[in-house]
Amino acid sequence: MIQALLLFLLAGIAEIGGGYLIWQWLREGKHFSWGIWGGLALVLYGIVATFQAFPSFGRVYAAYGGVFIVLSVLWGWGIDRKTPDMYDWAGALICIIGVSVMLFAPRH
Repeated sequence: MIQALLLFLLAGIAEIGGGYLIWQWLREGKHFSWGIWGGLALVLYGIVATFQAFPSFGRVYAAYGGVFIVLSVLWGWGIDRKTPDMYDWAGALICIIGVSVMLFAPRH
């Protein structure tokens, strides 16, 4: 369980960080090296996700979607200094509940 959470966290940071670096390059006029580092981070995201023990690609990536939403809210708060409002937190909570249902539901 701890390993799964760490992999979700690492993959989420790589995905959001990679997207952020590319955003900075293309939208904010940063040096092209920001885009290269962003691309490398996105490749790392794709690799890290494969280390999950869950057997279903679709469920793992759906779960990453929920984690991505929560980490995006936190990234916006911490890095972009955009304070989340009640609706941001409510949406993030709904996503985590959905992810938990998908991953941990008893299946045969």
